[in-house]
Amino acid sequence: MKKSVINEIKGAVDFDFALEKPKDKGLAHYAMPTFSLAKQLKKSPVAIAAELASKFENSEVFEATALNGYINFKLKPAFLDKFASASLANPNEFAKGGATSGEKILLEYVSANPTGPLHIGHVRGAVFGDTLARVGLHIGENIATEYYINDAGNQIELLGTSISLWARENLFGESVAYPEKFYRGDYIGPIAKEALEKFGKEIFYDESRNLELAEFGKDKVLVLIKQNLADAQIFIENWASEKSYYDKLPLTLDRLKNENGIYESEGKIWLKSSEVGDEKDRVIVREDGRGTYLAGDVVYHDDKFRRGFDRCINIWGADHHGYIARMKAALHLLGYDENRLEIILSQMVSLLKDGEAYKMSKRAGNVVLMSDVVEEIGYEALRFMFLSKRCDTHLEFDVDELKREDSSNPIFYINYAHARINQIFAKAGKNVADVAGVKFANLNEDGKNLLFEALTLNDVLVDSFNTRAVNKICDYLKSLAANFHKFYNENRVVGSENEDELLKLFAVVALSIKTALGLMGIAAKDKM
Repeated sequence: MKKSVINEIKGAVDFDFALEKPKDKGLAHYAMPTFSLAKQLKKSPVAIAAELASKFENSEVFEATALNGYINFKLKPAFLDKFASASLANPNEFAKGGATSGEKILLEYVSANPTGPLHIGHVRGAVFGDTLARVGLHIGENIATEYYINDAGNQIELLGTSISLWARENLFGESVAYPEKFYRGDYIGPIAKEALEKFGKEIFYDESRNLELAEFGKDKVLVLIKQNLADAQIFIENWASEKSYYDKLPLTLDRLKNENGIYESEGKIWLKSSEVGDEKDRVIVREDGRGTYLAGDVVYHDDKFRRGFDRCINIWGADHHGYIARMKAALHLLGYDENRLEIILSQMVSLLKDGEAYKMSKRAGNVVLMSDVVEEIGYEALRFMFLSKRCDTHLEFDVDELKREDSSNPIFYINYAHARINQIFAKAGKNVADVAGVKFANLNEDGKNLLFEALTLNDVLVDSFNTRAVNKICDYLKSLAANFHKFYNENRVVGSENEDELLKLFAVVALSIKTALGLMGIAAKDKM
């Protein structure tokens, strides 16, 4: 809708301009400041605004008025009606379009080690990444999603050791000495029992088979992780194995050598990362010829761009802040534009219950399990709260607040608006098809403004994606729901003279709520 307004203005002016959305919709739906034109046109902003406003006297899109150096644009009912009717006729196409990047994007998120079920620290990045992908695809961006499986290294070997020691202690009654660090969650038990059934007792005592046991355990944990994600309506397209990239290391090293990005010293191969922003050079190949953790990431990102992606967006935990410089340095030394790699850090979450820290799960080894929180409050509330603030800011919330059935609980209040509209239609004995063709002729100003707000979802989605701030969708829904409830409480609907107009208005509001919630991975409720 905003694009239509911009195109209408472009037809009358030959200079760049910006549109703002005034807080007071009674004043205007959009506004264009003219202050930056004063020097160029050698006129006062007030005079410029008045002159330009006169050019739109015959516009079928909006009414234009000048006020204090601004041109205020108020959309006409017929224009709003056109968009409303088109939206109700094709609800699956509602709020689509508007993509601006033109890039082929790979979005990597979660990527938790496959050594245990997902805990609450993984959830924020997972929900954010999933929603960003959904929104991007909806507006027409070219996005693929990926989970990078860290299935190589010490943590995998330790998983095998943990399974073995658990089995010897709990299945065979032995006294065992656990290492300082090991995986102690209750999920280890079922894996050990399955391993016993599949491989027999011997695998727990043969150190040469520890990696085999670890691989078995890793695969079982991945099933848990995928189920954790599915329970929160998160489905990732591709799962990339770190181990699968080992044979590609020589190719990447050759490329780095050709770009003069590495050197040998002390029997190791070093990345010249200090030359391009990192605090020091980094080892990527050890004395024994094995690649470091960084080497795996360098190969993986080299492969990403070799696959033809224009932009790679990685969602990492806040503890990876120091890793950004070395990854960008590596890409630069490979000959890529390091700005093609975009890192979003998912900040910490403080989860409370009754004002106290949420109880950790012994099943997972003293962390808060994602599955426990989903079971307690539902995936809808979990997703909404994790999306309610920017991903790169600290988040704290109390799960008990999400059980309240009043306006203090935003997800309840928004869903209640959607369910209430369904109830109003049922009371009127009508459905959307009955009113979709009705013309808006008698809406009051509050009704027009509510309609405008419901039709601006696409603007919100495009802005949310471009700024990587999907919390704006939450803010939009809270505002839309509040304005709907206020309008309904102040206006008679069923049995009124313009019942059908109001029902059509509410149908658009419901469509906007349903669409926005759907893009957040939340199913709008028809009944409460």
